[in-house]
Amino acid sequence: MGPIMKFQVVVLAGGMSKKLFPLVSKDVPKALLPVGNRPVLSYVLELLEANNLKDLIVVVAGEDAAVRVGGWITEAYDGRLHVEVAAVSEDIGTADALRAVLHRLVVDDVLVVSGDIVSDVPLGAIAAAHRRKRAVLTAMLCSSPSASTAEAISSTGKDKAKKPSPIDIVGLDTSHQHLLFLASGTQVDKDVKIRRSLIRVVDQMEIHMDLMDAHLYAFNRAILQEVLELCQGIKSIKQDLVPYLVRSQSKFGAIASGDTQTEAVGKTPNKDDSGQPQTPMQDIVPLPQHILPGVLHPASLELTCCVYIASEGKYCSRVNSIQTYGDINRDVAGELVFLTGYTVSNQNNVIHPTAEIGSKTTVGPQCMVGDGSKLGDKCSVKKSIVGRHCRIGSNVKIINSVVMNHVTVEDGCLIQGSVICSNVHLQERANLKDCQVGAGYIITANSEHKAEALSKREKS
Repeated sequence: MGPIMKFQVVVLAGGMSKKLFPLVSKDVPKALLPVGNRPVLSYVLELLEANNLKDLIVVVAGEDAAVRVGGWITEAYDGRLHVEVAAVSEDIGTADALRAVLHRLVVDDVLVVSGDIVSDVPLGAIAAAHRRKRAVLTAMLCSSPSASTAEAISSTGKDKAKKPSPIDIVGLDTSHQHLLFLASGTQVDKDVKIRRSLIRVVDQMEIHMDLMDAHLYAFNRAILQEVLELCQGIKSIKQDLVPYLVRSQSKFGAIASGDTQTEAVGKTPNKDDSGQPQTPMQDIVPLPQHILPGVLHPASLELTCCVYIASEGKYCSRVNSIQTYGDINRDVAGELVFLTGYTVSNQNNVIHPTAEIGSKTTVGPQCMVGDGSKLGDKCSVKKSIVGRHCRIGSNVKIINSVVMNHVTVEDGCLIQGSVICSNVHLQERANLKDCQVGAGYIITANSEHKAEALSKREKS
């Protein structure tokens, strides 16, 4: 454990998120969005704690959100983790968020992890691999969701609303240890360019479209600080910083020489992972070669970017859209229930001891019912999560849905493929299919809604 303890961890926990409207709000920042009846941020914090990575800076977008997240962390992890919470302004890129806490980084190596990751990949192994290879960057890659998984997911809702997972284009050396090229496919409207110098210098580079960047990176702190201070044009970690470091690898000297000949291999986005316009790479100042030997480990004069590829059976997914929110909730109520720490019943579900279940009510396998919730008679809950202190009437059907906390559902309601936020009230015989209902909303009796996002207007 010795070397891993020298790592500092920066958790980029976000704030508001347009992609998760109306699930996140001023009252519920993204980090506290419940997944399997626990705040999504708890999965990253538990994973870090289990890997003895306990010195954390949690970066939250927005002052109010930072106060809420900080309060929850203090209550839930007091004495277990050393956490500083830093507020940054909203609507800035991930590299800008990292830049804002650079002055707090004091150790040799830094682990940067997205706060919306749900995973069982051993982070300590990534830290150890980074240290062992004396890399300037180690990026975690995991298998992209297979087409069959995507099809299974899309069959549950409106096909038109389901988008295929973006494909990252990853270039690795044949040993699969070094990262030679990375382009993201989140928005496809431009050709991806691979420099001919790279193809010439690297005898054998394998292009992978079956791996995805997991938004989890280990960095050499000194290089990271130097690059972010010198290159203010770097706004996004994934779109700007990582490709920049990859291109600057000095062991492939011709790559860093600015050779502009290119070959197209696919598509790349023009916005970064926070939705900000991407900075054209030609506008970013090249890394001065003279800084490299002085700040790298003494035994190495090479700037090396490495990868850690998660093994096949490991899970890694991000809550970064309505679709993935539903998918991950299903996963943690099912095969990944071990990540929640909850006790599973003989019926393969999780029903809190304080929950009350009415007569002739069935709660199926891979379901959760949180503490203090009451379900009336003749209800049916299938492949769904019911949160804490909910009041569910009689003859209610909840199918393939997430119902958050303090929700009231009156008799005869039908909820399918939907996400119901906290403090929502469904009046009797309301019928929802493929909807998202924001916090505190009232659904009127006998109304029917299909594929709608319903929310109260927030006061500015």
